[in-house]
Amino acid sequence: MQVDFYQLAGTPPEQVIASISDKVLEGDGRLLIVAEDESYLAKLDRILWNQGTSSFLPHGLAGGSDDARQPILLSTSPDAPNQARNMLIADGTWREAALTYDRSFYLFDGSTLEGARLAWKLLAGREGVERRYWAREGGKWVKKA
Repeated sequence: MQVDFYQLAGTPPEQVIASISDKVLEGDGRLLIVAEDESYLAKLDRILWNQGTSSFLPHGLAGGSDDARQPILLSTSPDAPNQARNMLIADGTWREAALTYDRSFYLFDGSTLEGARLAWKLLAGREGVERRYWAREGGKWVKKA
C-alpha cells in the first residue's frame, strides 16, 4: 500500500483535492475523501461540481441512498460504502484506517505539520507500506522522499 504525503504550503487544499480526484477517476478508480468537519465537506461538494475535464467531478456526500454508486464520496467516516480503494485525508488528521486502502493521500499544512511528521515516523519501516512525500516547487509537485 502507498501513502502520499502532500505538504500544501499555501496551495489551496481544494485545488489539490480536485486534481487528485480527477487523476483517480482517469484511472477508473474510486475515492473516499475524509474530513471531520461537515461544513468543509459541504464546501468541497460545491467546489467539485466545477472541476475536472467534464466541468465537474462526479461525487456525493455520504449518507445518501446512492453512496455505493458514487465514484467519489465525501465523508466524515473512513468507511467506504462506494468500495473505494483510494482514500484522501483532507483535514490533516491522520487515520490508521488509511492503511486498509491500496493508496492513501494525506494533505497537511503548517497547522497540521507535527501530526504529519508523527505519521511519517510511525509508518517508517512498516511492512507493506510505501511512503512518498510531495512538495510544491516552481508550480509543480515534486517528489522529495
